Amino acid sequence: MTTLPGWMHPPREEGWLAEDLDHLHEAPRHTELIHGGLVFMLVPRRSGYSRAVHRLTCALEEQAPEGVVVEQEITIRLDAHNRPEPDIVVTAVPLDKDRTWHAPDDVLLVIEVVSPESAYRDRTVKPRKYAEAGIRHHWRVEEEDGEPVVHVCELDESTGAYRPVDVVRGTLHLQVPFEIKIDLPGLV
Repeated sequence: MTTLPGWMHPPREEGWLAEDLDHLHEAPRHTELIHGGLVFMLVPRRSGYSRAVHRLTCALEEQAPEGVVVEQEITIRLDAHNRPEPDIVVTAVPLDKDRTWHAPDDVLLVIEVVSPESAYRDRTVKPRKYAEAGIRHHWRVEEEDGEPVVHVCELDESTGAYRPVDVVRGTLHLQVPFEIKIDLPGLV
């Protein structure tokens, strides 16, 4: 059995906390905290996935109103034991070059682009966590016959869970969290 490096051992008996991620300099670039456990993204990202995330980010940035910021590869500190890294996060706070995470109250929209490595977390674990934290809008982008399909969900205040609003193929046209119109096949 291989011995784990020292930095992989939790710093306290109760495990990892959200603030610990800022001090794990040896950890892989895309490290998340889910249920107090470290989740490493060790599978190489595929070109189609990276392209879809980049183009979707650019499309949202172009359409975002003043005061709305679109970012990739930044975590959301949901609580002390959960700090996931969505593929794209849309916030209503000014850009801060030193920020390492966002608070759920600042998040307008969270987007997960499903890949084989993250499919289970993207479809089940993370949406539940985002909803419990009160993030109002969630999209899950899947691939269907080589084309992106967006599952649009909105927080149902009465249940505290996401409810499906639409499954969009072709052109995505929404009014919330701001007016958005995106040619989905153009993402790939």
